[in-house]
Amino acid sequence: MMRTPWIPTALMIALVGAGPVVAQGSERVASHTDWSVFVAQSPKECYIVSPPTTSTARRDGKSVDVRRGDIRLFVAFRPGEGVSNEVSFTGGYPFDSGTPVKIEIGSKSFTMTPGSGDASEWAWTDATDDSSVVAAMRGGADAKITAVSSRGTTTIDSFSLMGFTAAVNDAEARCK
Repeated sequence: MMRTPWIPTALMIALVGAGPVVAQGSERVASHTDWSVFVAQSPKECYIVSPPTTSTARRDGKSVDVRRGDIRLFVAFRPGEGVSNEVSFTGGYPFDSGTPVKIEIGSKSFTMTPGSGDASEWAWTDATDDSSVVAAMRGGADAKITAVSSRGTTTIDSFSLMGFTAAVNDAEARCK
């Protein structure tokens, strides 16, 4: 199922590290270890976000230095749209539209679909997989996301799942 692109209001401005984020319409309301919780009131949306703990890039089998924008992993709740546990990722560059993005949590692997146009730096899991991905994240130690840029560079970003369960429970409760 192709999703309507949802881009959190927190990324409408530049994010810096794991520190506090100030965004229009969205307020950071809590922090749980490596995850931050944000809430926007109109329309009501709650989401959690984390930056990667490590990032690597490879081209033609060799490590390369690349310039990337913000790299973040999200889980969102939008009760007005009936959306819960929506998993999305922004890689900081346009993805190769023909190559799925892969998220691995422990021994489980899921596919994410890259967006297009203005959302070409974003990827989402299929809505039917969201709850399974979140369940895996609740039980995992880290998540690894592998993606390919429109220029053919493969990136691997690792995200700590420390604090994930507390953060996702917090966001879900705030958006009931």
